[in-house]
Amino acid sequence: MSARFVRVAETGRRTFEIVIDGRPALACEGDTLMVALLTAQQDLRDSEFGDGRRAGFCVMGACQDCWVWTAHGERVRACTTQAVAGMSIVTRLSQAREGVWPRL
Repeated sequence: MSARFVRVAETGRRTFEIVIDGRPALACEGDTLMVALLTAQQDLRDSEFGDGRRAGFCVMGACQDCWVWTAHGERVRACTTQAVAGMSIVTRLSQAREGVWPRL
C-alpha cells in the first residue's frame, strides 16, 4: 500500500511497532499519530458522514478532521496525539468492534 507521507531524511530516530486496523506498522519516536498513520497508509480514517476516507486538514487540532479511535474505544486526535509503542488504532469502520466507532 502506498503512503501519503514519505520519510526522506530521518534515519536516527528509534522505531517501534503500532497496530493500524489489525496490521502492524512502524512509527518513529516523536511521531504524532497523524504522521505514523500517513507514513503507513494513504489516508487517516473513514468519514462518519459518507463512504469516503479522510486525511486530516489543519494539523493543529482545530478542524476535527483527524479523529481516530483506539482499539479500546478511546477517541483521539491524530494530529496532536503522540504515537506510543504497542498502540492499536482503528481507522476503518468495518474493522471496529461494537462500541468503538460512533454509529450514526
